[in-house]
Amino acid sequence: MTNLPIETVQDYPRPPLVERVPQLLRAVLGEVLIINTAAGWRVCETHHAPTYYAPASDVLMSSLRPSNRQSFCEWKGRAAYFDLVWQGRVVRDAVWTYPDPTPRFAAIKDHLAIYAWAVDACFVGDQRVDPQPGNFYGGWVTPNLRGRIKGAPGTEGW
Repeated sequence: MTNLPIETVQDYPRPPLVERVPQLLRAVLGEVLIINTAAGWRVCETHHAPTYYAPASDVLMSSLRPSNRQSFCEWKGRAAYFDLVWQGRVVRDAVWTYPDPTPRFAAIKDHLAIYAWAVDACFVGDQRVDPQPGNFYGGWVTPNLRGRIKGAPGTEGW
């Protein structure tokens, strides 16, 4: 069993930090590993669950179809999205990447993140995650997190 250290989301910095993840990251759809990496990064920001990024080489790219959606993050830059398409199932805008991130977030160039709600299960090490509340933020909530995580109605603006 992976023992993740206790972390309080209010203690995460703003602007966010990007750091290497020592645990294996996995995202599973049916019996298929969409993400399986030991080379992940995470971005931690005040009141957010960490968002995990996997190198494209460790993502089942054949399950992704480019989407027209884009968004902008004041810290990371412009994001591009992908639909997740697998065995007749389509989940719109389930995966995103920063093709040209700001210098501070250069580590996540050519990496992808996935919403935990878009697949059947996500794991950090052997810890199954819950999706960050709401449908905008893409954090993975692990059992070691403490504090109030934004994303639910009424919390998006703080």
